Amino acid sequence: MKQPWAWVIWLATPLVLFSITRNPLYLMIILLCVLFVGLTLQGVRTGIPRPFSLWKLALWIIMFATVFNALTSHYGQTVMFTIPGKLPLISGKVTLEAVVYGATNGLILIGILASFLVLTLALRTRDLISLIPRAFFPVAVVTSIAVTYLPTTLRQFQQIREAQAIRGHQMRKLRDWLPLLMPLLVGGLEHAMQLAEAMTARGFASTKSVPVGRHFHPRFLMLVGVVLLSMGWVSQLSGAQVNGWLLIGVGGMLILGALWYQGRQSNRTTYHRPAWGWQDILTMLVSLCILALFLLPIPGLNRESLYYDPYPKLTLPPFNPILGLAMLGLLTPGIFVLYGKPDLEKSFEFGK
Repeated sequence: MKQPWAWVIWLATPLVLFSITRNPLYLMIILLCVLFVGLTLQGVRTGIPRPFSLWKLALWIIMFATVFNALTSHYGQTVMFTIPGKLPLISGKVTLEAVVYGATNGLILIGILASFLVLTLALRTRDLISLIPRAFFPVAVVTSIAVTYLPTTLRQFQQIREAQAIRGHQMRKLRDWLPLLMPLLVGGLEHAMQLAEAMTARGFASTKSVPVGRHFHPRFLMLVGVVLLSMGWVSQLSGAQVNGWLLIGVGGMLILGALWYQGRQSNRTTYHRPAWGWQDILTMLVSLCILALFLLPIPGLNRESLYYDPYPKLTLPPFNPILGLAMLGLLTPGIFVLYGKPDLEKSFEFGK
């Protein structure tokens, strides 16, 4: 799979599912599917430095969400113990329902984080930049540089630390970090200067020359669009739904037109555009079918099991086999990566 839009549509699917359900059974299925795709990609994108362990972070997120909700939410009928005193938000009964609800929130947070990590493993930085509208291209490039600067800094810090260890340097006190920080700072400044010179030489953030008398100010048009959107929103709240939707539509079209015109002023070229393969098309279709199954009204489909709530008394969460099987469609890109690993490795090696 080489098409960025296919991965973005796949990413939207677990994010939507995590936002519409609190059923622990469904959450575990979605999370396991996301982890399967991430593990298959991790075998391809090896050697990526990470400042922390993702499994430890997930454990801390679940523990914090569970403890925080158990100590601050004193609802439920299954009382585990009672905290005496008059401490604000903490004193009171600690229920099993609050513990389960907090753990469910932790699973949702972990699932959202894991979904975005899968996207970073699947796509290169330049593929993510290609998805951004041309009007925001300079800001997008600066943001991507800031994000990708962290792995470079970690790799350089590890090299400096190994070099100092070979010379017999030992980390005992806070002052012992100075021989590591100064080379890291100097190396970072040199890297920033080289990057700035390379971007300037390649014409970064240059704009097309506009003939005299043809200047157009898209910011003014965007401002008018925002004003019309606000007026339409206020009109809709006041009850005039027809006029409100009309103003919202006109305002949205003006904003999109201003962004399109602003994007044309940005010189953006590419050597190769990723083509749509059958794996990309199938992944996109499966993701869209899952979204349609969970969002669109379908006669005869019972979706009440999605809205599970452990309050006021903890019960076993319901389960719909049709919805559970539909969630397994999230495994599609992982299966393609697992069985098409050699081709994917070649594509990543070419992009290095």
